Amino acid sequence: MDDAELTTENVLKRDVHWESYMTHKMITLTCLGKIRRYDNQSESHKAALLDEDGAAYVKLFVNILRDNPFQENGTISRYAFKKETVEYVLALIDEMLTGNGCLLWKGNWFIQNKSCKILSAIVSARPRNQSGLNTHVKSSHPKVKSTSIDDVLKGLLEWLCAQLKYPSHPSRGIPSAISCLSTLLKEPPVRSSFVQADRVKLLIPMISPATSQKSVQLLYETCLCLWLLSYYEPAVRYLASSRTLLRLVDVVKSSTKEKVVRVVVLILKNLLAKGRFGSKMVVVGLPQIVQSLKARAWNDEDLLEGLDQLEEGLKDNIKEMSSFDKYKQEVLLGHLDWSPMHKDPVFWRENVFNFEENDFQILRVLITILGTSSDPRALAIVCNDLSQFIQHHSSGRLIVNDLKAKEEVMKLINHQNTEVTMHALLCIQRLLLGAKYACVLLA
Repeated sequence: MDDAELTTENVLKRDVHWESYMTHKMITLTCLGKIRRYDNQSESHKAALLDEDGAAYVKLFVNILRDNPFQENGTISRYAFKKETVEYVLALIDEMLTGNGCLLWKGNWFIQNKSCKILSAIVSARPRNQSGLNTHVKSSHPKVKSTSIDDVLKGLLEWLCAQLKYPSHPSRGIPSAISCLSTLLKEPPVRSSFVQADRVKLLIPMISPATSQKSVQLLYETCLCLWLLSYYEPAVRYLASSRTLLRLVDVVKSSTKEKVVRVVVLILKNLLAKGRFGSKMVVVGLPQIVQSLKARAWNDEDLLEGLDQLEEGLKDNIKEMSSFDKYKQEVLLGHLDWSPMHKDPVFWRENVFNFEENDFQILRVLITILGTSSDPRALAIVCNDLSQFIQHHSSGRLIVNDLKAKEEVMKLINHQNTEVTMHALLCIQRLLLGAKYACVLLA
C-alpha cells in the first residue's frame, strides 16, 4: 500500500515482531512485557492500562521513536527500528491522543503534559511541500474514518486554551500550555482559530516584568506567542485595541534577560508600521527607551539589528506626527505627562479648534480621566488642559460646562496632592469667572 493511503486503522492491524527487537537488545524484557500487555488489546483494556500506568507507556513509545535507540546500560544500539515499526508506534500514539480515551483529557497531569508536548512537536515537524505549506494527508477511501491534522489541531488548541483559564496543575498548567502554543502558533490555521475564538486576551495578563527564573521563561514564551501573532492582521487589530503596547514597553525597559528583550523588540518592530502603533510608541516614550537599550552591551545580533530598525522607524514617525497628533495619542492612551505642549501658549492657540473634532472627543476623554484616574499627575494635567482650553477657545466656558466637567473638577479641590488642588482651583475659577477675570494661581 502506498504511504499516502495508510491509515491508523490499517497500520494497527500489523503484527510487529517485538521479540526480535529484544533479541537485538533494542528493547528490554520489561519493555517487551509492557508492549505485549498493551498491543492488540481492546480499547477498554488499553484505557485501563493508561489509567493505571499511562506515563510509562508514553515514555516507552517515545523512546522507540528516538533516532538512536538506547539500551539499559546507556550504550547506543547499532540497529534501527524498521520503518513499519515506527509507523506502528506512531499509530499507537495517534490512537492514544485522538481516541475515545484521549490522553489530553485524562486526570494524570504527567500524561497530559507529555501528550500535548509530543503532539505539538509532531505537528510542528511534519513535512512541508515546496510552497512551504504543510501537507494534509487523508485517506482516499470515503468509508475509512481518519483524523485530519486540522482535527488534531482543533482538539489540542481547545485543551491548551482550557489550561490557560482552568489549569489542571496549579503551577505547571499555564507554562506548559504557553510552551506548546509558542510552537503551534507558527501554523496559520492555529493562529486563525486562536484569534477567532477570542483567545488572544488570555495572553495579555502574562506580559509583565518577570520576578523569577520560572517567570522569565513564561514571559519569554508568551512574548514568542505574540511575536508569531504579530504577523497575522486580525491578531494585530486586537492588540491595537488592548493595553498590550504599554505592557510590552514596561517589560522591555525593565528586563535584563537578553532573549526577552530581543523578542519584545521584534514584536515592536513588526507592529511599528501597523495602524497607529508608530505614533502610540512615540507618545509612550519608546524612542528614549530604545536609546537607553542601545547603550547597553548586547551580544545578540538580531537584537542589535532590531533596535537599529526600531529606532529608524520611530524617527520617521516623529517627523510625520504633528504636535496635535502627539497630544491626541497621549490622551487616548491615558499616558499623560508634563510634556511642553501642555503649557505652551502657541500650541493652544494653533490647535484649540482641533478639539472640536468628533464631537469634542478629546475633551470627553479628558473629563472621563478625571472620574476614573487615581494618578495625581494625570489629574493635574487634565485640570490644566481644561483651563487652557477655556482660556484659548472663544466658547471654552460654555463647551466645558455643557460637557459636565465642573462636577468632576470640584471633587478635586480638596485633593491631598497640592498640585492637583492648585490646577483644579484655577480650572474652577475659569469655569465660573471666565479666563479674563480668573486669578492666575500658577504665577
